[in-house]
Amino acid sequence: MNSMKRVIPLLDRILVRRAEQIATSKGGIMIPEKSQAKAQEALVIAVGPGARNSNGNHVPVAIKEGDKVLLPQFGGTKLEIDDTDNKEYILLRESEILAKIV
Repeated sequence: MNSMKRVIPLLDRILVRRAEQIATSKGGIMIPEKSQAKAQEALVIAVGPGARNSNGNHVPVAIKEGDKVLLPQFGGTKLEIDDTDNKEYILLRESEILAKIV
């Protein structure tokens, strides 16, 4: 997790870690990697201070670190952070996130 300390999102950008893909069905059948859909759930790792309004003040972001969010199927910027866990990290704007999961 030390390498994550080096990535600090700016403005209204949010760094998320995509949830792992489901490799088996509810019935226990193994799903081939090519047939697996990308998980749309993600965990928020870091949040920027927020976009600036016309007065130059930061407008706070509605998402906090540790929140679970719903991502669009496509979008964001994938980051390759040399981490040993081989997780997929994505940097997106707050407006690209579809929903907060509670």
